[in-house]
Amino acid sequence: MGWRLKADRTCLITGASRGLGEFLARRFWDEGYNLCLVARSEAHLEKIEHSLPLKKGQQIIHLVCDLGDPVLIDELIIKVRATVPRLDVLVNNAAIQGPIGPLWENDFSLWQKVIQIDLLAPVALCRAFIPWMKQTGGGSIINISGGGAAGPRANFSAYATAKAGLVRFSETIAEETRSAGIRVNCIAPGAMKTAMLGEVLKKGAESIGEREFALANKVFMEGGASMSRVGDLAIFLSGQASQGITGKLISAVWDDWEHWPSHLDELSSSDAYTLRRITGRDRRLSWGDK
Repeated sequence: MGWRLKADRTCLITGASRGLGEFLARRFWDEGYNLCLVARSEAHLEKIEHSLPLKKGQQIIHLVCDLGDPVLIDELIIKVRATVPRLDVLVNNAAIQGPIGPLWENDFSLWQKVIQIDLLAPVALCRAFIPWMKQTGGGSIINISGGGAAGPRANFSAYATAKAGLVRFSETIAEETRSAGIRVNCIAPGAMKTAMLGEVLKKGAESIGEREFALANKVFMEGGASMSRVGDLAIFLSGQASQGITGKLISAVWDDWEHWPSHLDELSSSDAYTLRRITGRDRRLSWGDK
């Protein structure tokens, strides 16, 4: 690495070698960002890098890292700080599905690996890069949520637990960084036709449940949620238009987030689009509350 990125906006994306991560890399490149792409496969990262159209003033680097290893994450952080002059956007996209089926039948070492990659790795990167973002005037952190974050998801306990934890973590650090000009939000991308979906289908209805299998098969046949919509939301959350929007879990599919900037006072003072306990009073169950 004998050179440094030069343009004034830089985005780091984990899990950038395929699926949504690759799509977001291409989208941020089209928007004029420098890119720092992170994944386990150097061959895939090189292929993406070489396929992006050359643009004056923009540069791209890729760094290989297994986010399942905390030691390698520490090394990654050092490499990023030594190479990239500033970081404006951090997209924590990397995730694994992990063991599928009832908890008591799961390989617990694989269960723990999901927590490491899907939750603890984003935490480590946020912890390392937030002080850096503060020094350079702020930025945007986008954490990709997933199925099970906002409701129970039987037979996917590791993935659902990690994603629910990631959302609450995001809400918490959004409060800690609000005065520093750093926005922290989660995107719920919706079910997409990706390699992860293929893993689910391979397990069959007996392992994942009839409802989950039917939903996965429908996405496989019809294409599922639009990556373009997720890309639009990620760019929105990274730009000036979303200033003041932080600590939210936003559905790329269902939420009318384009109009949120017109309602910032209401949005910032509300617990809408967050994880919260539902009381009996909320559901008009008069017997449930004092």
